[in-house]
Amino acid sequence: MQSTKSYTIHPKYLKNAQARRQAQTRDSAVTPKPAPTPATASTVRTTPQDFANPVDYEHPYEYMGRFAQALALRYDANRTRHAYYRQVRLIHEHLGVDPAQITEGQLREYFLYVKLQKHWKPKSIRLALAAARQYFVDLLGHTDWKVFRQIRTKDHDELPAVLTRQQVRQLLAGIRLRRYRTPIKLIYVCGLRLSECLALTIHDIKGKENKLLIRNSKGHKDRIVPLPTSLYEELRRYWSFHQHPLLLFPNVGKGENSLEAVAKRMHEATAPMSCSALQRLLIAARKELNLPAASIHSLRHSFATHLLEAGAHLHTIQQLLGHKHITSTMVYLHLTHQTTREALGLMDELCRNLPR
Repeated sequence: MQSTKSYTIHPKYLKNAQARRQAQTRDSAVTPKPAPTPATASTVRTTPQDFANPVDYEHPYEYMGRFAQALALRYDANRTRHAYYRQVRLIHEHLGVDPAQITEGQLREYFLYVKLQKHWKPKSIRLALAAARQYFVDLLGHTDWKVFRQIRTKDHDELPAVLTRQQVRQLLAGIRLRRYRTPIKLIYVCGLRLSECLALTIHDIKGKENKLLIRNSKGHKDRIVPLPTSLYEELRRYWSFHQHPLLLFPNVGKGENSLEAVAKRMHEATAPMSCSALQRLLIAARKELNLPAASIHSLRHSFATHLLEAGAHLHTIQQLLGHKHITSTMVYLHLTHQTTREALGLMDELCRNLPR
């Protein structure tokens, strides 16, 4: 039975819609949209997240520009420069004054604010403290300020989230599109960081040698990780779909969802797939499957934990993950079920002969 109720559009919204259509028609007639240029190795960005050099920012104050120059001299990565510059920008935005005019008391109040009211984690407070020290001590010469010796932070002993092998299989099965499932699978099987995976090029795949070359990872270090033959063949099939001249995981972009249109956009992409796209997709799949709280980086933790449970040496896992210090890898000793079972067996043995 059809409803007799009629729906109308308010005249104000109707006029707005007509005005937008007329403007789009007029703009398209005056400035036709240029044809997309084919992607080449010289025009493609290989990093999934693009950070500009703070030297090129529009600086609101003179000493902010000088601070950007000092960061450019000290650090090689734009991401690191951006992180330190941002911390000083947050300080002057919160206080509303030129950071060169900030007093020691104002800076102390700022750190009390982020610690007691914003509840920043210790790592974020240390980053802000390091940036403030470089700005106020190294650049402005406030060597007599005691606030930098008063601030102390200690990391909370929090264990990373880890999925079981069955949960990883359920998660991968819940991601229906292969163009997203394949990079997530590669992150788990090879223990990669998200940015390392998406920055891979066709020249980093050494299939005949069963090797995967990770270039310019955290700390500007390169490393080589093993690549299973079955996963290498899957990557070949993945690349044959879009055949990008350089990138292994090019950006999908927006538009028609037909296979031909998606393959064309990926072939012409000038940047890798965005990190946020995979992160949002994994969180949505995890919630749909009612799995424990986990992120993309949890797959890297799961990789290390599962290798340790299978008997891999701790130093081998350290090399595969690219950890500088073995203490970073030792956290996975607390996550293995094998260690818990062995400890439980020893505890049962201790209890066996005790008097009742």
